[in-house]
Amino acid sequence: MSMDIVCLVGATGAGKTASSLHLARCFHGEVVNFDSRQVYRDIPIVTAQPSAQEQAVCPHHLYGYLASDIPVQAGRFVGTVRKTLEDITARGNLPVLVGGTGLYLKTLIQGIAPIPDIPGDVRTRIEAMCADQGSPALHERLKRQDPVSAARIHPNDKQRICRALEVLEGTGRPLSWWHVQPAHQPLDIRALKLGIGVDLQALRPLLARRIEVMLELGAVMEMQDAYAACPNRDAPAFTGIGCPELLAHILDGLDLAEARSLWLQNTRAYAKRQITWFKRDREINWFAPHDLREMEERVRAWKGRGSTRYLGC
Repeated sequence: MSMDIVCLVGATGAGKTASSLHLARCFHGEVVNFDSRQVYRDIPIVTAQPSAQEQAVCPHHLYGYLASDIPVQAGRFVGTVRKTLEDITARGNLPVLVGGTGLYLKTLIQGIAPIPDIPGDVRTRIEAMCADQGSPALHERLKRQDPVSAARIHPNDKQRICRALEVLEGTGRPLSWWHVQPAHQPLDIRALKLGIGVDLQALRPLLARRIEVMLELGAVMEMQDAYAACPNRDAPAFTGIGCPELLAHILDGLDLAEARSLWLQNTRAYAKRQITWFKRDREINWFAPHDLREMEERVRAWKGRGSTRYLGC
């Protein structure tokens, strides 16, 4: 099935949600998540998932549908996204993909890297090493063996570090090598990429305020409840930024102000990596966060002005 999709990308906190809602209203759109953290159901505040009020504006898909102990792998997740896109297209609506996980978008559009299945004993051994030595130690190992992948992965991201090391051990090739191999099963997709561009310096106060709002909304209590339901600090849901910092406060007695400062520091570093990733993609059309009309006009020109389904706002 041939599909037209609009992709909204950019750093965390840049304003992708507001833009997605505007475009969905204008173009009979349905919003599809392709952020690797917002799939977890028990931490919607910490992962900044769209609120119930925002999700009521139009159909939203693939937010908060996984339990905390289930890992997300790019190939499997992209398969789920593909089925969702096909369903939306069959209804005659426009899929609007929203997220900051650039690798997932690349996998969706260019196809799935042909990585062989990794033996279960390799995965178990790597996970045991991570539990014993800690993710920063394994990240140092990854730096030596696959520096390209290490540069893209935060030292606290246990899930992605373990995945990179298990691929290296299980196949004899680094994950970064696999990612540049000819993909199989490319999708018949025509994609318009829209980027929400914010300078890192301008983004910093927005990120600080965003964390304050999360705390005001009950992020600490949410994290307490999530951990009670899944008492494993290494659970896949808890590897994303915000969770380790809050768990250090809840379980280790780290002062909340210190946890908040560390959370902000790690979020800034993550945003910087996202900006670097997306800036390399020459297909992205960049807009300021509040350039909603300009984004609308760009989509309209891409879809074709003669269409009667897309009447605008």
